[in-house]
Amino acid sequence: MDRISLRNIVAHGKHGANPGERDRAQPFHLEVDLDVDLSRAGLTDELHDTVDYAKVYETVVKIVEEKSFKLMERVASVILDEILRDPRIVRASLAIAKPDLLDGATPTVRLERNNRKR
Repeated sequence: MDRISLRNIVAHGKHGANPGERDRAQPFHLEVDLDVDLSRAGLTDELHDTVDYAKVYETVVKIVEEKSFKLMERVASVILDEILRDPRIVRASLAIAKPDLLDGATPTVRLERNNRKR
C-alpha cells in the first residue's frame, strides 16, 4: 500500500480538559498518514487521481482552529472521520501533540482508523 504523509502541521486551537485551557488558542502539532493506492496517479500525473494533500491539510487546520473539545482524542477522531469521507483512503492515522502543556514532556495522542466506506 502506498502512503501520503503530512508532517509538521501546526494549528492553534482551544482544546483542553483543565480550567483555562480553552480560554485562548494554543499550538497543536499534527502528523497525518494516509494509506491509499497511488498507482493510477503515478501513471496519469493527474491530481484528480490522488488524494489532494492540500485539502487534507486545510481540513486538519480548520477543525483544530474552529472547533473546541476537551480531549485530544476527540479532536483526532473528528479529523479522521472527515478525512475518511474520501473512499480512496484505505487507512489513516493522525498524531496530535500539545507541546506547551507540560514542562518537560509533550503529550501526544495517535489514532489509526480503517475506512468503513471501502
